[in-house]
Amino acid sequence: MKLAQRLVIVLLPVLFPTYGHAIEDPKDSWTFSLYFENDLFAETDQDYTNGVRLSWVSPDLTDYIKDPALPNWIRSVNKRLKFFHPKSRRLQRNLIFSIGQTIYTPEDIDATLIVEDDRPYAGWLFTRFAYQSKSQRQLDTLEVNIGVVGPSALGQEAQDFIHDLRGFDKFKGWDNQLDDELGLLFLYEHRRKLFRHTPHDGRFGYDFIGHAGIALGNVATYINMGGEIRLGWLIPNDFGTSAVRPGGDNSAPGAVWDPRISAPGKIGFHFFAAFDVRAIGRDIFLDGNTFESSHHVSKKEFVGDASIGLSTVYKGVKFSFAQVFRSKEFEQQNDAHSYGSISISFSY
Repeated sequence: MKLAQRLVIVLLPVLFPTYGHAIEDPKDSWTFSLYFENDLFAETDQDYTNGVRLSWVSPDLTDYIKDPALPNWIRSVNKRLKFFHPKSRRLQRNLIFSIGQTIYTPEDIDATLIVEDDRPYAGWLFTRFAYQSKSQRQLDTLEVNIGVVGPSALGQEAQDFIHDLRGFDKFKGWDNQLDDELGLLFLYEHRRKLFRHTPHDGRFGYDFIGHAGIALGNVATYINMGGEIRLGWLIPNDFGTSAVRPGGDNSAPGAVWDPRISAPGKIGFHFFAAFDVRAIGRDIFLDGNTFESSHHVSKKEFVGDASIGLSTVYKGVKFSFAQVFRSKEFEQQNDAHSYGSISISFSY
């Protein structure tokens, strides 16, 4: 993973030529985000045990084909994906590119054979390409996830590296992980600010952002809905707290006003609480491989997440930490799960 991250940093100026240059107009700013989730924050090492993602959000675009802010190769790709493009000329458009990895393990670290009543070992290495269109009140995301589940996702290698670094014992059952499978996931999610009071002068403010979406694919198929309430000072003009999950990019500054670009010398902070409920048709990390027999468990049809946390903004940076509590995901699961989620976004 360290080699991959270095490669991304080296290639960044080539892929996105505006990187490293001063931005005079806030509408010309790129947003880079790093997301890290791990259940060590809850002193466990099981279930959804680790997630990491790097993401780039483009400046505001006039369109996805002619705007000079995009490299030529991206504009060429967009010509073939016109069905993703929003029709309204009044909306702000952004393009998002992400790479990431998530890791799933059972509870028993020492078992070398399959534990029938616990989830399979699995890794998911992916890239995401998303189109966003937004106004001051709403955000729509159309997203494609492409990657691999199985040994080629390097879940064992990533976990062993961290455990070696921290001096932890290694999981002994990775030989039983799901087999290699091409993973696809298509997602649409709508977010809307249902109410808000966010003064620009630093006084106390609040807002509530609702969301609903649908995901289709062999990696996951579900319908979800939820919301987030934020209370604090200089609340950023974005659409909530970001996460590793699909559709989780919502922290790019708004075009009209945002403390990261309109009040860069002031510190803002707010508390937030969020929830998400999913009706699940498929989850490869519980159902097992799609086209061949593999270890699997009986998944729950409904799963909910609740989170609480703190976020702060200063200059072009937004930092957030949340503790996430997830209900049981499969019938044989002994307890609900919890993990910590960190996100850092930088607009430049």
